Amino acid sequence: MLGLPDYAALNSQLGETLRRAKPAVVAHRGLGHASIAPNTIGAVRAAVRSGAEVVQIPVSASADMYFWAFHDGFEPEHLGIERNIQTLTATEVRQQSYIWRDRPGRTARVQPLLELLGKFAGGPVLFTIDRSWWRWPQLLVALDGLRMPGQLMLKAPAWEMEAISRLRRHPTKYPFVPICSTEEEVEDVLRLDELNTVGLELITTTPQSPWFDPDVIEGYHRRGLFILVNSVTLTTGIPQFGGYEDEDAIFDCPAAAWQPLFDLGVDAIQTDWPWLLRAYRDSVQR
Repeated sequence: MLGLPDYAALNSQLGETLRRAKPAVVAHRGLGHASIAPNTIGAVRAAVRSGAEVVQIPVSASADMYFWAFHDGFEPEHLGIERNIQTLTATEVRQQSYIWRDRPGRTARVQPLLELLGKFAGGPVLFTIDRSWWRWPQLLVALDGLRMPGQLMLKAPAWEMEAISRLRRHPTKYPFVPICSTEEEVEDVLRLDELNTVGLELITTTPQSPWFDPDVIEGYHRRGLFILVNSVTLTTGIPQFGGYEDEDAIFDCPAAAWQPLFDLGVDAIQTDWPWLLRAYRDSVQR
């Protein structure tokens, strides 16, 4: 069973997806490619059509606390402006568009978060909600209005205990995935009651981490937790899981990037190349 028995019904869709897809493909910001901007309804649809079972969406808030599906800090690259989206009003955000994605008759606007998520309410798509934990006092209430808690996994670093305490107190028990770099951090979270912890996002810069011990991974499985790792190659150059990255799949081969993760028994891999990961997973299963 995934998570605790008290939350079995809430976690049933996630559990079924993870049983069917081994490992599940998590598309980083959907799939922004060609004419489709990332973190938009089109990007979610493109990701799903490219083989993803889960879509990761980051959260930003404008100065007047309107929520947007956008990773702040990327405004110059995506919007062609130097201001951070968090300093803009909602009216100002609506005036921005993704440069190089506009075309006659269709402007590629930044997507309101609730509009994006609500478009997929009641469907098969699952989401991980990232970069949101300091906004939970307002965001959790807003998410409640969507009535899709079983489709939304909330993430936060395990050391962000103030935010996690808010999640514990919130009446809707959203599936929670703490981001953990040590075994001690995992145990700190698992000691907390009134929290629907369903999985762990494990991060490490080195393959010498305990995360590369299959017995450790299996131990977490026995406790009803799924394991998510991130193979996205970041522009910072900091590896998210021991140096196994998407670029290895491009410059070497998919097995170089992902087979060691398959061998570990991880349950979900976040990637910028969902179709490549899905194709590799299918080839291994065949």
